[in-house]
Amino acid sequence: MTEYLSPFAADLIGFAGSFFIVAAFAYSNLTTQMNALWFNIANFIGAALLTISLTVNFNLPTMVLEIVWMAIALFGISKALVNRRADRDAPK
Repeated sequence: MTEYLSPFAADLIGFAGSFFIVAAFAYSNLTTQMNALWFNIANFIGAALLTISLTVNFNLPTMVLEIVWMAIALFGISKALVNRRADRDAPK
């Protein structure tokens, strides 16, 4: 991917990914009623952007961390969507 993405662009993408992850972490600590779907989407986006950045500035342990982070976020997104559907379909 290095032929498509300059090191500078990769750094900008990585900073954006870091922002998403830090923002999600701050949100989880500041809110009284966390929206699990948005929390996990922000984490997934952050990890995906960092993974893109790592294709240029490769670091194996960090790449593995980001892949695991995305997998956990996908699990959280799935769980949040299932819970929303169950809440919506529950008798009132």
